[in-house]
Amino acid sequence: MATRTGFTVSQHFAGRPATVKATYDAILAAARPLGPIGEDPKKTSIHLTRKTAFAGIATRRASLILTLKSGTDIKSARIRRREQASAGRWHLEIELTNPQDVDRELRTWLRNAYDLAAGR
Repeated sequence: MATRTGFTVSQHFAGRPATVKATYDAILAAARPLGPIGEDPKKTSIHLTRKTAFAGIATRRASLILTLKSGTDIKSARIRRREQASAGRWHLEIELTNPQDVDRELRTWLRNAYDLAAGR
């Protein structure tokens, strides 16, 4: 189903290995117990939303790039790029290559991002 932007989630996975979609599904499985989420497909990524976007997911040939909101910088070798968006906001980029990458640590970061998207 196309959104108002004309893009669909499924378009992002066309021609990608099954592990890419399985990794996306693992992210959704980790996010759904946190509360209501929306999937907002854009031209180059899919935003996961609460009141605002808390995560962005871009597909690559054999992986996903997950960008999470954070209230602080996180020191981890898993963070491949970090950008301070404002005084109290960071955007942290993590590359995921398989569903097992959605582990306890990443679930904690995802929960924190989800909480930020509610204005807590």
